[in-house]
Amino acid sequence: MFESFQLGLEVALSWQGLLMCAIGVMLGTLIGVLPGVGVLAAVSLLLPLTYGYPPAIGLIMLSGVFYGAAYGGSTTAILLNLPGTANTAVTCLDGYPMSQKGRGGVALFISTIASFLGSIAGAIVLATLSIPLAAFARSFGAQEYFAVIVMAIVAASAFANHGLVRALTMTAIGLLIGMVGIDLNSGVERYTFGAMSLYDGMPIVALAIGLFGLPEVLSNLALPTPPKAPKVRIRMRDFLPSRDEWRRSVPSMGRGMTVGSVMGIMPGAGSLIASFISYSVERNSSKTPEEFGEGAIEGVAGPETANNAAIQTAFIPTLSLGVPGDSTMAIVLAALIFHGISPGPNFPIEHPDIFWGLIVSFLIGNLMLLVLNLPMIGLWVRVLSIPYTVLVPCIVVFSCIGVYSVRYSTVDILLVAGFGLFGYLARLFRLDAPPLLLGFVLGPMMEENFRRTLLLSRGDVSAFFNTPLVLGIYGATILLLVWTGRRRLFSFAGFLRKRRK
Repeated sequence: MFESFQLGLEVALSWQGLLMCAIGVMLGTLIGVLPGVGVLAAVSLLLPLTYGYPPAIGLIMLSGVFYGAAYGGSTTAILLNLPGTANTAVTCLDGYPMSQKGRGGVALFISTIASFLGSIAGAIVLATLSIPLAAFARSFGAQEYFAVIVMAIVAASAFANHGLVRALTMTAIGLLIGMVGIDLNSGVERYTFGAMSLYDGMPIVALAIGLFGLPEVLSNLALPTPPKAPKVRIRMRDFLPSRDEWRRSVPSMGRGMTVGSVMGIMPGAGSLIASFISYSVERNSSKTPEEFGEGAIEGVAGPETANNAAIQTAFIPTLSLGVPGDSTMAIVLAALIFHGISPGPNFPIEHPDIFWGLIVSFLIGNLMLLVLNLPMIGLWVRVLSIPYTVLVPCIVVFSCIGVYSVRYSTVDILLVAGFGLFGYLARLFRLDAPPLLLGFVLGPMMEENFRRTLLLSRGDVSAFFNTPLVLGIYGATILLLVWTGRRRLFSFAGFLRKRRK
């Protein structure tokens, strides 16, 4: 391993490796800050540029764009309640309330540190456990993936702000929206209403920006007077978290590393699901769950760590199994195949320069991002001082441009407006948006693995419970529900005792 690491240093520290890594992370940060542009579109557009470089150098740049966007995407999520990328949507829940309280700088600082630590942890897992963890992920069948998705949906719904029933309702709506498009099994159009732009499904960028960005704009426009920006001192020491915030953040980052590393290994899970599960874990383990959604520092630290750890470990199934973890990893896989490289279990042995050069570049690139982002916290916080009458048109314009640039479809702009109105009405009726987004992402995967399990078992329902791993996952789901119910039962009992007194 020491000799392999030395080989990786030679590749990553070459002038081409350093230059392409710097270009990748800076482009990724810019893409993350601009809402709706999308890392998938950016990686796709940059793919032809890698053809003139060695495979390792081209992959270093594409990867830098990927994890650099995760850093930048949290900036607008915290300051404007507008997720730069879909996997930073969870950061809006507590990051934006912190900025409204004048703690936006602290939230950005914690987000940057959490992203850095999560990425480093993911890179270490990729380096040390790539082959054995890939073998574990390979043991997952359709029924195991279905069970994991059920657990993710239950976890996200159990800890929603406004109750389990409301959260499950929004999750069900998300599952229905996820069914829009062409059925992969039969080729039949579903809920497209004849619009060809919906044949590939509902665009996630339009959904995320519509649900999280525009409802905030509409809510503030409905106020009799425009909201005033919180007064924030533009001094570095004012951005540093307090001792109590550090005490609460460090354990959250540790748990986020674990959740993100595990979820990134599973093909198809990805960083979005990892951030949702991490948020649920943080809320469940907190002694003050009522603070979540109001500006809890754990709601920023945990998901941001999990998000970035999952991005790094998502390379494990892509490189070791040839199975992309998400659509962006599919572009990375296409780049390897174009260069005549076939990923698989022997990839680290047959191509150690690419494998170890990529890992070392992760460490260098994340260090670049740390140095790049920390000094810019003051600059980003100054965005809050912009008058709201100026900020609102900018938010709407950038959102529309970003959404349009993904597929060049005017229908996507109309979808943003529609989802924005729906998100505003949902907020009035105290319905949470995150369960809908999670249901939308997990819906197609859930349906695919459900139908695949029935197909392989010839309609035998017992196939969903026929392995110890599946039973263990369902058992953990039941324990999660029992634990949540127990806490709520105690809260209700305490309420009754107060009424009697």
